[in-house]
Amino acid sequence: MGLTFWGSHRSARWALAFVALLCLSEFMRLAAFYGAEPMRLVAYLSGAWVVAGDPAPGAPFFLGITLLLLTLALRRGRTMSATMISVAATLTGVIYTAVPFRLAADLHQVNPHWIFYGLVTNWVGDAAAYFVGRHWGAHKLAPRISPAKSWEGAAASFVATVAVGVFYLRHWVPETGAWPFAVGLSVAVNVAGQVGDLAESALKRGAGVKDSGGLLPGHGGVLDRVDGLLFALPVAWWGLLGR
Repeated sequence: MGLTFWGSHRSARWALAFVALLCLSEFMRLAAFYGAEPMRLVAYLSGAWVVAGDPAPGAPFFLGITLLLLTLALRRGRTMSATMISVAATLTGVIYTAVPFRLAADLHQVNPHWIFYGLVTNWVGDAAAYFVGRHWGAHKLAPRISPAKSWEGAAASFVATVAVGVFYLRHWVPETGAWPFAVGLSVAVNVAGQVGDLAESALKRGAGVKDSGGLLPGHGGVLDRVDGLLFALPVAWWGLLGR
């Protein structure tokens, strides 16, 4: 939080890059359960550059990385099927974990409150979903993916996120404009966050594991804590910078 509001933009970018690499490491751990062999060194270097590099990498960067990965995989004597799986897992990991944090860095450069907006809405939504779902959750949201999630919890997350999100934007980011924008963005951020949560749950269920990692005892891995943010931050970026 200190870096968010009082650190320089460069220090914030490197802090975001560090978190992104932790998430990337956990993603590659999950990928291994699917039989994929991501190229870790290339993934880490690419992920760090995506988040902290200047200027921001574009399409030529990802094209170059794809060709590099194909070349390295083929030189290691892998079959074409194993090569394609390895390249796909590596690229997916970088895009899934690093790109959202790069967009977060761009939001930080505009206004540090945008980062905190994403964090607060994610925390509040998760807390509301957990509390309501645990006490009143009777209708399963996606039983095959995440049996603990309920429609009641999802509705509570939606209401709480929109209420807190609108309040936060109107009081600390007033340049966002009229009420409809604040409401619409908070709605989109919550929906994206819940989809992101389900997406990571699907990854873990397919891998046959409960948590993405064990870095946070009692809470799982870093990816478990920020899975919703990975989908919500790009939506916030699009809402602000892409409109």
